[in-house]
Amino acid sequence: MDAPVATTPPIQLARPAPRHSRQARIAWREHVVTVGGDAPVRVQSMTNTDTQDAIATAIQVKELALAGSELVRITVNTPEAAAQVPYIREQLDRMGVDVPLIGDFHYNGHRLLTEHPDCAQALSKYRINPGNVGKGAKRDTQFGQMVEAALKWDKPVRIGVNWGSLDQELMADLMDANSRRPEPWEARQVMYEALIQSAIGSAERAVAMGMASEQVILSCKVSGVQDLIAVYRELARRCDYPLHLGLTEAGMGTKGAVASSTAMGILLQEGIGDTIRVSLTPQPGESRTQEVLIASEILQSLGLRVFVPSVTACPGCGRTTSTVFQELAKQIDDHLRAQMPVWRSRYPGVEGLKVAVMGCIVNGPGESKHADIGISLPGTGEAPAAPVFIDGEKALTLRGEHIAAEFHALVERYIERRFGAEN
Repeated sequence: MDAPVATTPPIQLARPAPRHSRQARIAWREHVVTVGGDAPVRVQSMTNTDTQDAIATAIQVKELALAGSELVRITVNTPEAAAQVPYIREQLDRMGVDVPLIGDFHYNGHRLLTEHPDCAQALSKYRINPGNVGKGAKRDTQFGQMVEAALKWDKPVRIGVNWGSLDQELMADLMDANSRRPEPWEARQVMYEALIQSAIGSAERAVAMGMASEQVILSCKVSGVQDLIAVYRELARRCDYPLHLGLTEAGMGTKGAVASSTAMGILLQEGIGDTIRVSLTPQPGESRTQEVLIASEILQSLGLRVFVPSVTACPGCGRTTSTVFQELAKQIDDHLRAQMPVWRSRYPGVEGLKVAVMGCIVNGPGESKHADIGISLPGTGEAPAAPVFIDGEKALTLRGEHIAAEFHALVERYIERRFGAEN
Protein backbone atom coordinates (compact mmCIF):
# COMPACT_ATOMS: atom_id res chain seq x y z
CA MET A 1 0.00 0.00 0.00
CA ASP A 2 1.28 3.46 -0.86
CA ALA A 3 2.24 5.70 2.04
CA PRO A 4 -0.41 8.35 2.79
CA VAL A 5 0.27 11.76 1.32
CA ALA A 6 0.74 14.53 3.90
CA THR A 7 -2.07 17.06 3.66
CA THR A 8 -0.64 19.67 6.02
CA PRO A 9 2.70 21.49 5.83
CA PRO A 10 5.44 20.37 8.22
CA ILE A 11 5.69 22.17 11.53
CA GLN A 12 8.21 24.98 11.33
CA LEU A 13 10.84 25.37 14.02
CA ALA A 14 10.31 28.59 15.94
CA ARG A 15 13.43 30.73 15.91
CA PRO A 16 14.14 34.12 17.49
CA ALA A 17 13.74 37.01 15.10
CA PRO A 18 17.01 38.48 13.77
CA ARG A 19 18.24 41.64 15.44
CA HIS A 20 18.83 44.86 13.54
CA SER A 21 20.71 47.08 15.98
CA ARG A 22 23.98 48.86 15.37
CA GLN A 23 27.18 47.22 16.48
CA ALA A 24 29.26 48.56 19.37
CA ARG A 25 32.68 47.52 20.66
CA ILE A 26 33.65 47.37 24.32
CA ALA A 27 37.37 46.85 24.72
CA TRP A 28 40.06 46.40 27.29
CA ARG A 29 43.42 46.42 25.49
CA GLU A 30 43.40 43.48 23.07
CA HIS A 31 40.19 41.98 24.47
CA VAL A 32 37.13 43.24 22.61
CA VAL A 33 33.50 42.34 23.27
CA THR A 34 31.23 43.23 20.37
CA VAL A 35 27.57 43.91 21.08
CA GLY A 36 24.69 44.55 18.74
CA GLY A 37 24.30 43.73 15.07
CA ASP A 38 25.07 40.08 14.40
CA ALA A 39 27.10 39.63 17.60
CA PRO A 40 25.80 37.14 20.19
CA VAL A 41 23.57 38.48 22.95
CA ARG A 42 26.02 39.17 25.79
CA VAL A 43 25.68 38.37 29.48
CA GLN A 44 26.36 41.17 31.92
CA SER A 45 26.42 41.27 35.72
CA MET A 46 27.32 43.66 38.53
CA THR A 47 29.33 43.36 41.72
CA ASN A 48 27.84 44.05 45.14
CA THR A 49 31.13 44.57 46.95
CA ASP A 50 32.33 47.93 48.24
CA THR A 51 34.43 49.19 45.34
CA GLN A 52 36.80 50.80 47.83
CA ASP A 53 37.87 47.24 48.67
CA ALA A 54 39.87 46.57 45.52
CA ILE A 55 40.80 42.99 46.40
CA ALA A 56 37.27 41.86 47.29
CA THR A 57 35.88 43.56 44.19
CA ALA A 58 38.50 42.01 41.90
CA ILE A 59 37.80 38.57 43.37
CA GLN A 60 34.08 38.91 42.78
CA VAL A 61 34.63 40.20 39.23
CA LYS A 62 36.75 37.11 38.58
CA GLU A 63 34.03 34.82 39.98
CA LEU A 64 31.41 36.47 37.76
CA ALA A 65 33.64 36.25 34.70
CA LEU A 66 34.41 32.57 35.30
CA ALA A 67 30.67 31.93 35.66
CA GLY A 68 30.16 33.38 32.17
CA SER A 69 29.68 37.13 32.58
CA GLU A 70 31.19 38.83 29.55
CA LEU A 71 30.86 42.35 30.98
CA VAL A 72 30.96 43.30 34.67
CA ARG A 73 29.68 46.57 36.10
CA ILE A 74 31.06 48.06 39.30
CA THR A 75 29.75 50.92 41.43
CA VAL A 76 31.80 54.13 41.23
CA ASN A 77 30.12 56.43 43.71
CA THR A 78 32.85 58.19 45.71
CA PRO A 79 36.32 59.60 45.15
CA GLU A 80 37.68 56.70 47.21
CA ALA A 81 35.93 54.17 44.96
CA ALA A 82 37.15 55.93 41.82
CA ALA A 83 40.71 55.88 43.14
CA GLN A 84 40.55 52.08 43.51
CA VAL A 85 39.32 51.31 39.98
CA PRO A 86 42.83 51.25 38.42
CA TYR A 87 43.97 48.84 41.14
CA ILE A 88 40.98 46.59 40.54
CA ARG A 89 41.88 46.51 36.86
CA GLU A 90 45.49 45.79 37.76
CA GLN A 91 44.52 42.89 40.03
CA LEU A 92 42.32 41.42 37.31
CA ASP A 93 45.12 41.66 34.76
CA ARG A 94 47.46 39.85 37.16
CA MET A 95 44.88 37.07 37.50
CA GLY A 96 44.50 36.82 33.74
CA VAL A 97 40.89 38.06 33.81
CA ASP A 98 40.40 40.33 30.81
CA VAL A 99 36.67 40.96 31.24
CA PRO A 100 35.76 44.60 30.48
CA LEU A 101 34.76 46.72 33.49
CA ILE A 102 31.82 49.12 33.33
CA GLY A 103 31.65 52.08 35.69
CA ASP A 104 28.22 52.73 37.18
CA PHE A 105 27.85 56.47 37.81
CA HIS A 106 25.06 58.41 39.49
CA TYR A 107 24.87 62.06 40.63
CA ASN A 108 28.62 62.79 40.69
CA GLY A 109 29.94 60.89 37.66
CA HIS A 110 30.90 64.10 35.87
CA ARG A 111 33.20 65.03 38.74
CA LEU A 112 34.66 61.57 39.32
CA LEU A 113 35.52 61.04 35.65
CA THR A 114 37.12 64.48 35.45
CA GLU A 115 39.07 64.35 38.71
CA HIS A 116 40.18 60.72 38.41
CA PRO A 117 41.56 60.23 34.90
CA ASP A 118 43.15 56.88 35.83
CA CYS A 119 39.68 55.61 36.71
CA ALA A 120 38.23 56.96 33.47
CA GLN A 121 40.97 55.24 31.49
CA ALA A 122 40.83 51.89 33.32
CA LEU A 123 37.11 51.43 32.70
CA SER A 124 35.91 49.99 29.40
CA LYS A 125 32.52 51.69 29.39
CA TYR A 126 30.51 54.24 31.39
CA ARG A 127 26.91 53.89 32.49
CA ILE A 128 25.18 57.29 32.58
CA ASN A 129 21.75 57.73 34.17
CA PRO A 130 20.19 60.86 32.59
CA GLY A 131 17.68 61.03 35.42
CA ASN A 132 20.28 62.00 38.00
CA VAL A 133 23.10 63.78 36.19
CA GLY A 134 21.81 67.11 37.52
CA LYS A 135 18.84 69.45 37.48
CA GLY A 136 18.08 72.54 35.46
CA ALA A 137 21.04 74.19 33.79
CA LYS A 138 23.45 71.81 35.52
CA ARG A 139 21.98 68.77 33.80
CA ASP A 140 23.29 69.52 30.31
CA THR A 141 26.66 70.70 31.63
CA GLN A 142 27.25 67.66 33.82
CA PHE A 143 25.97 65.24 31.19
CA GLY A 144 28.33 66.91 28.74
CA GLN A 145 31.29 66.44 31.07
CA MET A 146 30.67 62.70 31.16
CA VAL A 147 30.39 62.51 27.39
CA GLU A 148 33.60 64.54 27.06
CA ALA A 149 35.38 62.01 29.26
CA ALA A 150 34.09 59.21 27.06
CA LEU A 151 35.35 61.04 23.98
CA LYS A 152 38.73 61.75 25.55
CA TRP A 153 39.35 58.13 26.53
CA ASP A 154 37.49 56.60 23.56
CA LYS A 155 34.95 54.76 25.71
CA PRO A 156 31.40 53.71 24.80
CA VAL A 157 28.55 54.70 27.09
CA ARG A 158 25.27 53.18 28.13
CA ILE A 159 22.49 55.68 28.54
CA GLY A 160 20.66 53.82 31.29
CA VAL A 161 17.22 55.22 32.11
CA ASN A 162 15.41 53.77 35.13
CA TRP A 163 11.82 54.40 36.12
CA GLY A 164 12.89 54.70 39.75
CA SER A 165 15.10 57.68 38.93
CA LEU A 166 13.36 59.16 35.91
CA ASP A 167 14.00 62.75 34.83
CA GLN A 168 11.22 64.49 36.76
CA GLU A 169 11.35 67.68 34.68
CA LEU A 170 10.79 65.69 31.49
CA MET A 171 8.02 63.71 33.16
CA ALA A 172 6.30 66.89 34.32
CA ASP A 173 6.49 68.41 30.82
CA LEU A 174 4.98 65.31 29.26
CA MET A 175 2.22 65.19 31.86
CA ASP A 176 1.36 68.82 31.11
CA ALA A 177 1.31 68.13 27.39
CA ASN A 178 -0.81 65.04 27.96
CA SER A 179 -3.40 67.02 29.92
CA ARG A 180 -4.00 69.13 26.81
CA ARG A 181 -4.66 66.15 24.53
CA PRO A 182 -8.23 65.71 23.30
CA GLU A 183 -7.96 62.13 24.56
CA PRO A 184 -5.25 62.02 27.26
CA TRP A 185 -3.10 58.94 27.63
CA GLU A 186 -3.10 56.89 30.81
CA ALA A 187 -0.42 57.92 33.29
CA ARG A 188 1.47 54.70 32.63
CA GLN A 189 1.71 55.46 28.92
CA VAL A 190 3.12 58.90 29.72
CA MET A 191 5.76 57.26 31.90
CA TYR A 192 6.68 54.89 29.06
CA GLU A 193 7.09 57.87 26.76
CA ALA A 194 9.24 59.68 29.31
CA LEU A 195 11.57 56.68 29.59
CA ILE A 196 11.94 56.40 25.83
CA GLN A 197 12.37 60.11 25.20
CA SER A 198 14.95 60.38 27.98
CA ALA A 199 17.01 57.54 26.51
CA ILE A 200 16.84 58.53 22.86
CA GLY A 201 17.15 62.26 23.56
CA SER A 202 20.25 61.73 25.69
CA ALA A 203 21.78 59.50 23.01
CA GLU A 204 21.16 62.17 20.39
CA ARG A 205 22.85 64.79 22.60
CA ALA A 206 25.89 62.54 23.02
CA VAL A 207 26.10 62.00 19.26
CA ALA A 208 25.74 65.75 18.65
CA MET A 209 28.74 66.27 20.96
CA GLY A 210 30.87 64.00 18.79
CA MET A 211 30.27 60.46 19.97
CA ALA A 212 29.90 57.89 17.24
CA SER A 213 26.41 56.41 17.31
CA GLU A 214 28.07 52.98 17.43
CA GLN A 215 29.47 53.89 20.86
CA VAL A 216 26.06 54.39 22.46
CA ILE A 217 23.98 51.65 24.09
CA LEU A 218 20.52 52.27 25.56
CA SER A 219 18.43 50.78 28.33
CA CYS A 220 15.04 51.65 29.85
CA LYS A 221 14.69 49.53 32.97
CA VAL A 222 11.48 48.94 34.88
CA SER A 223 10.48 46.28 37.40
CA GLY A 224 7.24 45.01 35.83
CA VAL A 225 7.21 42.29 33.18
CA GLN A 226 4.48 43.81 31.00
CA ASP A 227 5.98 47.29 31.43
CA LEU A 228 9.39 46.09 30.24
CA ILE A 229 7.92 44.38 27.20
CA ALA A 230 5.89 47.46 26.23
CA VAL A 231 8.75 49.91 26.68
CA TYR A 232 11.36 47.88 24.80
CA ARG A 233 9.08 47.09 21.89
CA GLU A 234 8.55 50.80 21.36
CA LEU A 235 12.19 51.66 22.03
CA ALA A 236 13.33 49.11 19.45
CA ARG A 237 10.83 50.49 16.94
CA ARG A 238 12.12 54.05 17.33
CA CYS A 239 15.90 53.55 17.31
CA ASP A 240 18.62 51.15 16.23
CA TYR A 241 21.07 51.59 19.11
CA PRO A 242 22.15 48.35 20.81
CA LEU A 243 19.79 47.66 23.72
CA HIS A 244 20.61 46.36 27.19
CA LEU A 245 17.76 44.33 28.73
CA GLY A 246 16.92 43.72 32.34
CA LEU A 247 14.22 44.05 34.93
CA THR A 248 15.44 46.40 37.61
CA GLU A 249 14.84 45.12 41.13
CA ALA A 250 13.63 41.79 39.74
CA GLY A 251 13.41 40.32 43.22
CA MET A 252 14.68 37.27 45.09
CA GLY A 253 14.80 33.59 44.27
CA THR A 254 12.19 32.09 41.99
CA LYS A 255 10.26 35.38 41.71
CA GLY A 256 13.24 37.25 40.26
CA ALA A 257 14.31 34.35 38.06
CA VAL A 258 10.85 33.74 36.61
CA ALA A 259 10.04 37.42 36.06
CA SER A 260 13.37 38.06 34.32
CA SER A 261 13.08 34.92 32.20
CA THR A 262 9.52 35.73 31.15
CA ALA A 263 10.14 39.35 30.19
CA MET A 264 13.48 38.91 28.49
CA GLY A 265 12.52 35.64 26.84
CA ILE A 266 9.62 37.31 25.03
CA LEU A 267 11.74 40.27 23.91
CA LEU A 268 14.70 38.15 22.84
CA GLN A 269 12.40 35.90 20.83
CA GLU A 270 11.27 39.03 18.98
CA GLY A 271 14.87 40.00 18.23
CA ILE A 272 15.03 42.76 20.84
CA GLY A 273 18.08 42.95 23.09
CA ASP A 274 21.86 42.85 22.70
CA THR A 275 23.07 42.49 26.31
CA ILE A 276 21.13 41.15 29.29
CA ARG A 277 21.38 41.20 33.05
CA VAL A 278 19.31 39.35 35.63
CA SER A 279 19.14 41.79 38.56
CA LEU A 280 18.57 39.10 41.14
CA THR A 281 18.59 39.84 44.87
CA PRO A 282 20.81 37.08 46.26
CA GLN A 283 19.41 34.75 48.90
CA PRO A 284 21.38 34.99 52.18
CA GLY A 285 24.66 33.20 51.62
CA GLU A 286 23.99 32.70 47.90
CA SER A 287 26.73 33.44 45.40
CA ARG A 288 26.42 36.52 43.22
CA THR A 289 27.11 34.25 40.25
CA GLN A 290 23.54 32.93 40.39
CA GLU A 291 22.35 35.86 38.26
CA VAL A 292 24.93 34.97 35.61
CA LEU A 293 23.81 31.34 35.51
CA ILE A 294 20.17 32.37 35.05
CA ALA A 295 21.04 34.83 32.28
CA SER A 296 23.06 32.15 30.51
CA GLU A 297 20.20 29.66 30.88
CA ILE A 298 17.75 32.15 29.34
CA LEU A 299 19.93 32.49 26.25
CA GLN A 300 20.69 28.78 26.04
CA SER A 301 17.04 27.81 26.47
CA LEU A 302 16.10 30.07 23.53
CA GLY A 303 18.86 28.58 21.40
CA LEU A 304 20.65 31.94 21.13
CA ARG A 305 23.86 30.86 22.90
CA VAL A 306 25.45 27.65 24.17
CA PHE A 307 27.48 28.02 27.37
CA VAL A 308 27.56 24.64 29.11
CA PRO A 309 26.62 21.04 28.32
CA SER A 310 22.94 20.37 28.97
CA VAL A 311 21.77 17.68 31.37
CA THR A 312 18.29 16.27 30.76
CA ALA A 313 16.75 14.68 33.83
CA CYS A 314 13.20 13.53 34.54
CA PRO A 315 11.24 15.22 37.35
CA GLY A 316 10.52 11.95 39.12
CA CYS A 317 7.21 10.30 40.02
CA GLY A 318 5.87 7.33 41.92
CA ARG A 319 7.98 5.05 39.73
CA THR A 320 11.19 6.70 40.96
CA THR A 321 11.07 6.58 44.74
CA SER A 322 14.87 6.28 44.84
CA THR A 323 16.82 9.54 44.77
CA VAL A 324 19.75 7.98 42.89
CA PHE A 325 18.94 9.62 39.57
CA GLN A 326 18.45 13.02 41.26
CA GLU A 327 21.82 12.80 42.97
CA LEU A 328 23.58 11.61 39.82
CA ALA A 329 21.98 14.33 37.68
CA LYS A 330 23.11 16.99 40.16
CA GLN A 331 26.63 15.56 40.38
CA ILE A 332 26.99 15.52 36.60
CA ASP A 333 25.52 18.99 36.14
CA ASP A 334 27.67 20.50 38.89
CA HIS A 335 30.79 18.83 37.54
CA LEU A 336 30.21 19.97 33.96
CA ARG A 337 29.66 23.56 35.08
CA ALA A 338 32.68 23.55 37.37
CA GLN A 339 34.96 22.25 34.61
CA MET A 340 33.83 24.64 31.86
CA PRO A 341 36.43 27.38 32.58
CA VAL A 342 39.13 24.77 31.78
CA TRP A 343 37.24 22.75 29.19
CA ARG A 344 36.43 25.76 26.98
CA SER A 345 40.03 25.77 25.78
CA ARG A 346 40.88 22.08 26.27
CA TYR A 347 37.78 20.64 24.61
CA PRO A 348 36.45 23.03 21.94
CA GLY A 349 32.76 22.44 21.34
CA VAL A 350 32.13 20.61 24.62
CA GLU A 351 29.51 23.21 25.58
CA GLY A 352 27.21 21.54 23.02
CA LEU A 353 27.31 18.17 24.79
CA LYS A 354 23.93 16.67 25.76
CA VAL A 355 23.72 14.28 28.72
CA ALA A 356 20.61 12.46 29.94
CA VAL A 357 20.13 11.05 33.45
CA MET A 358 16.74 9.37 33.60
CA GLY A 359 14.90 7.61 36.40
CA CYS A 360 12.89 4.73 34.91
CA ILE A 361 12.03 2.71 31.82
CA VAL A 362 9.10 4.89 30.64
CA ASN A 363 11.09 7.73 29.04
CA GLY A 364 14.60 6.76 30.11
CA PRO A 365 15.80 4.81 27.05
CA GLY A 366 14.15 7.22 24.59
CA GLU A 367 15.59 10.37 26.17
CA SER A 368 19.00 8.71 26.52
CA LYS A 369 19.02 7.90 22.81
CA HIS A 370 18.35 11.58 22.00
CA ALA A 371 21.36 12.64 24.10
CA ASP A 372 25.03 12.24 23.21
CA ILE A 373 25.43 10.03 26.27
CA GLY A 374 22.65 8.99 28.62
CA ILE A 375 21.72 6.53 31.32
CA SER A 376 18.35 5.06 32.22
CA LEU A 377 18.36 4.14 35.88
CA PRO A 378 15.99 1.47 37.26
CA GLY A 379 12.71 2.70 38.69
CA THR A 380 10.84 1.19 41.61
CA GLY A 381 10.38 -2.54 41.05
CA GLU A 382 12.53 -2.62 37.89
CA ALA A 383 15.52 -4.89 37.45
CA PRO A 384 18.65 -3.36 39.04
CA ALA A 385 20.27 -2.55 35.71
CA ALA A 386 21.04 0.76 34.02
CA PRO A 387 21.53 0.77 30.25
CA VAL A 388 23.88 3.44 28.90
CA PHE A 389 23.34 4.92 25.44
CA ILE A 390 26.14 6.60 23.51
CA ASP A 391 25.48 8.49 20.27
CA GLY A 392 22.00 7.03 20.08
CA GLU A 393 22.98 3.39 20.53
CA LYS A 394 22.92 1.15 23.57
CA ALA A 395 26.59 0.72 24.53
CA LEU A 396 26.52 -1.22 27.81
CA THR A 397 24.56 -1.89 30.98
CA LEU A 398 25.78 -0.90 34.43
CA ARG A 399 24.91 -2.90 37.54
CA GLY A 400 25.81 -2.90 41.20
CA GLU A 401 26.54 -0.29 43.84
CA HIS A 402 28.88 1.91 41.78
CA ILE A 403 26.66 2.85 38.85
CA ALA A 404 27.01 6.59 39.53
CA ALA A 405 30.81 6.55 39.66
CA GLU A 406 31.04 4.36 36.56
CA PHE A 407 28.70 6.58 34.54
CA HIS A 408 30.64 9.65 35.67
CA ALA A 409 33.83 8.05 34.29
CA LEU A 410 32.06 7.17 31.03
CA VAL A 411 31.09 10.82 30.56
CA GLU A 412 34.68 11.92 31.14
CA ARG A 413 36.00 9.39 28.60
CA TYR A 414 33.35 10.38 26.06
CA ILE A 415 34.33 14.05 26.34
CA GLU A 416 38.03 13.21 25.92
CA ARG A 417 37.34 10.99 22.91
CA ARG A 418 34.98 13.37 21.15
CA PHE A 419 36.37 16.78 22.00
CA GLY A 420 40.03 16.06 22.82
CA ALA A 421 42.94 17.68 20.98
CA GLU A 422 43.50 14.68 18.71
CA ASN A 423 40.04 15.26 17.24
